[in-house]
This record gives sequence, structure tokens and C-alpha cells, in this order.
Amino acid sequence: MASHQHEQLNKVTLAGLLVTLGIIYGDIGTSPLYVMNAVVGTDVINADIVKGAISAIFWTLTLQTTVKYVILTLRADNNGEGGIFSLYTLVRRTKFKWLIVPAIIGGSALLADGIITPTISVSAAVEGLRFFNPQINTVPIVIGILFGLFFIQQFGSSFIGKFFGPLMTCWFLMLGIIGVSQISNNWSILSALNPYYTYLLLKSHTSGILILGAVFLCTTGAEALYSDLGHCGKQNIRISWVFVKSMLILNYLGQGAWLISNEGKTMSMFKATNPFYAVMPESFLPYGIAIATIAAIIASQALISGSFTLINEAMRLNLWPKVGVKYPTELRGQLYIPSLNWLLLAGCIGITLYFRESANMEAAYGLAIVLCMLMTTTLLNFYLHMKRYNPFFIYFIIALYIVIELSFLAANLSKFSHGGWITLLIAFALMSIMAVWYIAKRIRQGYVDMVKLSDYTKKLIDLSNDNSLYKYATHLVYMTSANNPEEIESKIMYSIFQKRPKRADVYWFVHVDVMNEPYRMDYKVTHVASDDIIRIDFRLGFRVAPKINLLFRKVVEDLVKNKEVDITSRYESLNKNNVIGDFKFVVLEKFLSYDNELPFFEKVILNIYFFLKRFSLSEAKAFGLDSSSVKIEKFPLIISQPKTLNLHRIS
Repeated sequence: MASHQHEQLNKVTLAGLLVTLGIIYGDIGTSPLYVMNAVVGTDVINADIVKGAISAIFWTLTLQTTVKYVILTLRADNNGEGGIFSLYTLVRRTKFKWLIVPAIIGGSALLADGIITPTISVSAAVEGLRFFNPQINTVPIVIGILFGLFFIQQFGSSFIGKFFGPLMTCWFLMLGIIGVSQISNNWSILSALNPYYTYLLLKSHTSGILILGAVFLCTTGAEALYSDLGHCGKQNIRISWVFVKSMLILNYLGQGAWLISNEGKTMSMFKATNPFYAVMPESFLPYGIAIATIAAIIASQALISGSFTLINEAMRLNLWPKVGVKYPTELRGQLYIPSLNWLLLAGCIGITLYFRESANMEAAYGLAIVLCMLMTTTLLNFYLHMKRYNPFFIYFIIALYIVIELSFLAANLSKFSHGGWITLLIAFALMSIMAVWYIAKRIRQGYVDMVKLSDYTKKLIDLSNDNSLYKYATHLVYMTSANNPEEIESKIMYSIFQKRPKRADVYWFVHVDVMNEPYRMDYKVTHVASDDIIRIDFRLGFRVAPKINLLFRKVVEDLVKNKEVDITSRYESLNKNNVIGDFKFVVLEKFLSYDNELPFFEKVILNIYFFLKRFSLSEAKAFGLDSSSVKIEKFPLIISQPKTLNLHRIS
């Protein structure tokens, strides 16, 4: 099934290309709104700097976006899915356990980028209104658009998504046509495609490294392009990128030609203070602003959807607290995370109120995403080795991109004090949550006391047949974290035999394995003791929601159909009337015991972990269990008891 879907995604069709244009290129496609504006700023227009910047933009889009991402990184698809967590799941089977570090850093940086991208794109588009009214306050308009955008997320984007492709096609055609209209006035701008001008820019101008930081903004959407691989397939992306890149380059060249024709002036001398709008005919400007605003909204939609997918993957990989996930439509992969949605909106509003102008936001933009690109390069290195590419090819490619991306990092670090610290602070906060959640899980797993299930099999059968005890449930289901089907947590046995003896006709133990494949849905049944003890192992992909209630019901239906189990109630009066027995789920939730004597580091990590756990879903809700049939039992997590108790009896 997965391979069939993979083949369907890689089929090149007109509809596929339109969808790709609509949801893949929003971020990178709206970069002409602010890149040249960031390059020129408030300084006097200098033809050499403009040519150098255009040259750097062309070669950045060629080397960074086309070669690294479109040609190379898209090869690292996990059954048709992309993104840094998908790449991590491909390489985590290697012996290098530390690869979780670049995955956490990269994922956090991409999420931080998801806050600044909608804000800068919408702000830059709306600021075109200042051509008609220089004094207009665009902040309320931007916040209004952002609020509307985040508000509609709960309803899904399937309806408006149908229009994304045609609208973005209009956007890219507009970019190309306007660019050509300006190039025709100054054909010499085409010489800027020569990489020699990039060299001259970096060598001759003291501000060259600062301009490189502005140039980097043209490729920030490349990481999002890889993350959205699963929506369109690599072949549709590669073919459509030829069109998209051509239109982007034409527009940049057009802006460059216009700027050179106005050398010696500053942008403040023009009614349109952004080169993007300055190149448009005045009569077309209202339409240009409208199309740019729509394109910015579409770009924001793509980043928001990508953030939902990223957090969903993080939860399945035990890198994020369990939060509520909703599915507003039947479309595969489309989901809505309310807590993240409103958190992103709050971040976007905060960024808007703090910076107020898109020109000010440019300083905060790019620093986080270059970290994500460096982390992708790190993981890509291990993927290429795993796939046995030529070692010389690997060393050349990885060395090339480490040099390029470190150069961009150095250029963007100059923005730190001008606002770059904000996105780094957001990224650091997200990294801290992921790291604490991951480390705490490892600490807990290291101290979970497992016992042999075979040692308790006879006891469970005897308890099941003990008529002196009140029957707790016909079918008693426990969620277990034991990877080995021959083992079980001692706490589960304590719950059954000692906390309150729980007699049942059938004991079920359910375990969920998160697999490297994104949409895998398999299960395995182990009959531990004929009809008395059954274990089910679900193997679910890292993008599949663990709706255990539904999945378990489906498995039971299959077992009944195959006559492997009889779920009819064993009470005589109900059995003769073929009444199905009741199912009761028991979920064990742990809390940190005061009896622990922990090392300082572990104590801090676990305290933060249990604090965060207060805001996350309960284990029952996280597993998608029906609350009416679930019993929550809380157990103290005792990791390290005090070694000695100096307690003395006195007479």
C-alpha cells in the first residue's frame, strides 16, 4: 500500500504540478518581497553592490536550493516523506545515538522559523499600501490577517487548498513578467549571473558579509520544501522548480535592473520604498499588492501546516509532550493541533508588535534556519554513507555545504543584536523542551523494572478462574512499554495482583512500537495462554496517530472473525443470549516519588519533565482511549532509593 502511494506521488501530472506550486513554494516563492529590500536598506544605491547581490542570489538558489535540496536531499525520502525528522528516522538505525542532537536542533530551528515567516511575508505584502498612504499603520492589518489565517486552521484547508495552485501560478507569472519588463530596459543586468560578481562583492566591500546575510533570505524556504515532500512527490517538485526558479531569478534581475538605473539615490526618495513594488507600473500596483498578500497568506499556510506535522512527528518520536491532535478533513496527513496553533499565533503577534516593520524583521529572519540547514547537512552525511555513495563524492559535497552554510551562519550572526536573538531564543526554548522530554524518557526507561511474563502466566490463569473474587472486567486491557513480548512491567503485575486483585476472563497486553516508516500500520498477536492471556504489538509509523481504541477494536474483530478468541460474556445469563463482554483499559501513570535520591542533573531533568507533563494529555487521551472504559492508576516513580535509613528503635 505504501509503495503504491509512493508511486502515485511520483507521477508527474498537471494536477500534481499545480498542487506542488500551491503548497511547496510559498516560503521561498515570496522571498522577492523582502530580499532586495534587505540588501539595499536605507543606503545609497550602489550598482556594484546590486550586481554582486544578484549574483550571490542566483548562485545561492543554484547551489543551496537546486543542488543540495532539489537534487540531493530529496533522494533521502522515507517512503515518500521528507523533513528533518524523516531524515533522522532513516539514519537513527546506525550506531551513532548522538544523531538525535542535530535532529532536535534542526526541528526546533524550523519551528522557530515557522513563527517569523508568516509575519515577515504578510507584513512585506501589506506595506505596499504605503504607496497610496505613507502614514498608514499596517500593524493592525497584519495582525487581523494573521488572526484570520490561524482561526481557519481548525476547519482544515482542503477547500481553499484547491485554489492555492492556480493562485501561486499567477503569482510566479507576475514575478517573471514584471522582471522581464525591467530587464528589457537594461540587458546588462544579465552579466550579474557571473559568479565573479559574488567574489567581488565579498572581497571589495566591507559590508559584503552583511549583504550575504540578506542574500540568505532567498533560500530560507528550501528546508520547508524538503519537509513538504510527502504532499507532492520528488518528481513534481523537481520539474516545477525549473519554472519557479526561472520566475524568481527574472524578478530579482528586474529589481536589480531598476535599482542600477537609479544608482546614487535612496529608496526613501520613491513613493514605493520597497524595490519589489517600485518596479511595478503604478496602475498595476493595487493588483500587485492584492496578489502579493494572497501569496503571503498561502506561504504562511504552508509553514503552519508544516509546523503541525513537525510537532506530530516529535510526539511520536518521544521528543514533545503529548498534546491534542484533530483531523479536520479526510485528507492524508492533514491535521490540526490547537495548542500549537494558538501558540504560533501569539508568537506571530508578538513579533509583529515588537518589530512593526518587515525591514526590522529581516534582522531576526534567517539565523535560526541556517542552523536547521547545518543539521540537515550533518544527517545527510550519514544517510549518504548508509546508502554507500562514493566516499570522495560524500566528502566533497558535505565539505562544500559546511563551508557555504558556515559562511551564511557567520553573516547571520551579525544580525544577533538587531533581532536575531529572538528567533534563537525561541529555538533554544523549543530545543530545551525536546531535550528534556527525550532525556527524561531515557532515564525512566533505564529504571523500569521488568519481569518475565512466563513467571506470572499460571497465577493469571488461577486468578481468572477464582470464583471467590468479584470479576473486575470480562476483558482487562493494559498498555505496556515492554518491547520484549516475553516481559512485562512489574507495576502491571502489582496492579493486577496486589493493588486490588483484578479478576478477568481475558487479560490483554497492548504495546505500541513507533516505526521508521511514516504511515506503517501493522500488528502482531501473541497468544500467551490460549484464551486467557493475549498480547498485541502495534507497529505504527511516526506519522500515524495512535488511536488505540479504534485499532484495538479492529484487531478484536479480526480475531473473532478468525475464531481465535471468543469475546462473548462468560456470565451464564449473558452468554446464552450472546451478549459481548465488557472491555476495561487500565493505564498506569507515574509521578516522581519523594523517596528518590537522584544525581543533580537527573533530578532537574525529571522535575522539569513532570512539570511539563501537567500541561500534556493524560496517557489515556494520548493513546486515544475512550474515557468511559479507562481506569487510571497512579504509581510513584522510584528510581534511586536512599541507601541507608538511620532509624533506631528505642524502648
